[in-house]
Amino acid sequence: MSYLSVEYEDGIAVVTLDQDGEKVNKLNEQLIEEFTALLDKFENQKDLKGAVLVSGKEGNFIAGADVEMLKNKQAPDEIEELSRTGNKLLLRLENFEKPVVAAIHGSCMGGGLELTMACHYRVASNHSDTVMAQPEVKLGLCPGAGGTQRLPRLIGLQKSLTYLLTGKNIYPRQASKMGLVDELTHRDAILTAAKKAIAKINNGSFSRKDKRSILEKLLESNPPGRKIIFSQARKRALSNTKGNYPAPPAILECVEEGYSNGLEVGLERESKAFGELAATLESKNLVNLFFGMQSAKKNPQQKKARDISKVGVLGAGLMGAGIADVSVNNGLHVLLKDQTVEQAAKGKKTIWDNMQDKVDKRIISEFERDRTSSLVTPTGSYDGFENVDMVIEAVFEELDLKQKMVKQVEEVTPDHCIFASNTSSLPITQIAEASFRPEQVVGMHYFSPVQKMPLVEIIKTEQTSDWVTATAREIGVRQGKHVIVVNDGPGFYTTRILAPYMNEALALLEEGVSIEQLDSAMKQFGFPVGPAALFDEVGIDVAAHITDVLNELFADRGVEPSNKPKELLEAGYKGRKNKKGFYKYEESDGKKKKKEPNEAIYSYFGGASRKKMNDETIQQRMVLTMVNEAAWCLQEEILEDPADGDLGAILGLGYPPFLGGPFRYVDQQGVADIVSRMKKYQNELGIRFQPAEILKSYASEGKSFY
Repeated sequence: MSYLSVEYEDGIAVVTLDQDGEKVNKLNEQLIEEFTALLDKFENQKDLKGAVLVSGKEGNFIAGADVEMLKNKQAPDEIEELSRTGNKLLLRLENFEKPVVAAIHGSCMGGGLELTMACHYRVASNHSDTVMAQPEVKLGLCPGAGGTQRLPRLIGLQKSLTYLLTGKNIYPRQASKMGLVDELTHRDAILTAAKKAIAKINNGSFSRKDKRSILEKLLESNPPGRKIIFSQARKRALSNTKGNYPAPPAILECVEEGYSNGLEVGLERESKAFGELAATLESKNLVNLFFGMQSAKKNPQQKKARDISKVGVLGAGLMGAGIADVSVNNGLHVLLKDQTVEQAAKGKKTIWDNMQDKVDKRIISEFERDRTSSLVTPTGSYDGFENVDMVIEAVFEELDLKQKMVKQVEEVTPDHCIFASNTSSLPITQIAEASFRPEQVVGMHYFSPVQKMPLVEIIKTEQTSDWVTATAREIGVRQGKHVIVVNDGPGFYTTRILAPYMNEALALLEEGVSIEQLDSAMKQFGFPVGPAALFDEVGIDVAAHITDVLNELFADRGVEPSNKPKELLEAGYKGRKNKKGFYKYEESDGKKKKKEPNEAIYSYFGGASRKKMNDETIQQRMVLTMVNEAAWCLQEEILEDPADGDLGAILGLGYPPFLGGPFRYVDQQGVADIVSRMKKYQNELGIRFQPAEILKSYASEGKSFY
């Protein structure tokens, strides 16, 4: 089937992009071939006034390059050549004698944005569905179709580096303000506006304005100024990535090459870098992560899922309001209950404030804000719960309280209602003991802040019905989450593998390692925050509770977890929530001070005297405990496959994405090597480093997890 179709209107070729059999358009070889043939055809049509590119998909222009195509190409040579072919085509488009206008509605990402930047004019809808980005850096790649060259020329060097090095989204009004698009209009008017743009270009009445500030123009227009910009960008990129990702420095080299030696030389450097980066282990891991994330946004059990139109959420605090927020923003009606209607109303106000921020940033309209917030009904009672299909509780992490919630909910809800517990560690089987219909009790473990954290961990018990698991999974997908499904047990998967990692941090502190070195070493390894800072963010009280829940599990293996969280809690340490933790949270004149370690806490870890330890030793001890526990979870069938384990660790706990997750890390380091390292630490430090049987078995049989 053809990707492109053409209709002629008033001497203008309206080219519709509609990839057959796909929900979204992707940039692939078929599109390149058909577009090349189309330009050949247009060159012979002397009476053609110009062409408009428009999508035939709902809410999508081009979602980016087809990553499957990239995965199937040999890196670096075949991928470099693919980029070179695409760049030649877009250079031809840019220099085409007739105006070509992109009419953009919906997502326009990566190669899609690069295609539009080679056009002579861009008109975009001002709809919230319209979003643009150069997200290749998130796959460990640089843009491969001119993005490193055209984006700086359109919006300026400094602004472009922000988007090229982070992959951040650009929304319509931002795009217009910075000059990435030439015109904004209603989604139904983009084709009309695009045709008028062709007339403007043909009669010479269009000239693109340089929307950079005076300071930007001064800095960017001369080599010394650009040298400063590139130097600062390199420092920021290194600070953010700790040197673990090769894509940012490669992107900077491509942009700099284009400024120094011109567009075509820059494009050639980009094609070479695109191929080289695709061959790196970091990119391969990030591409595998991309496919894992795509899979986790689909529900393989969709046919078993039942329709859910109204959800009850118990608890309007940070977690409850967050769960309600992601629900209503995806079209679900929510009854948000707390002990009083006033407390519930505060939860709704939090949701409204979040949407107002989007209005202020012009991402959504006031109408969309009001329509969405109207889907939340705050309540202090169970009135209306006779109409809900699912209840998600987000109350305090106490077994008795959660069991009490089950009983109350089942008294007022219909027989088909699902009860989902948002707990980070309490076994769902124990919560379900209070239920008259335990087959309809399931765990839905969200991560804080719910609106930003992409994962939800579904926990099923031996009694949970398949349709209940399927429906919970469907709700997670509808809420925009990546979903993994695990079997029940203390701590499930994510909390369970985090526990020994955090326990090892406490052991290292007791051995005299400083808070600064501990956190710095793990951030250098690739974690977004260090373990001491994580204790403060999660809450030392929460850590103490989790230790209690998991104690018996680890005791069965002869491992005795540190009692420090409980000691610290008894001394009044809770972390950031009460400004008493591993770090100081003082303010001076209303301004937050630079975060400093709280040295008073060292009195619980052998005194103020600290010693330096080799960073690699810290990193290996910390990471191997997490990796080993992940293997235990697979061995005990808490996890059903390694892919879920890798995804859960990365999206839920911040395991370094470029390493691919615990199981890919083991495969790439070598199972035998991992076992050898663990046995060394077991001899030195004790049974907590005893390798899981599955690791020893795989090592002896030469097997791998993938």
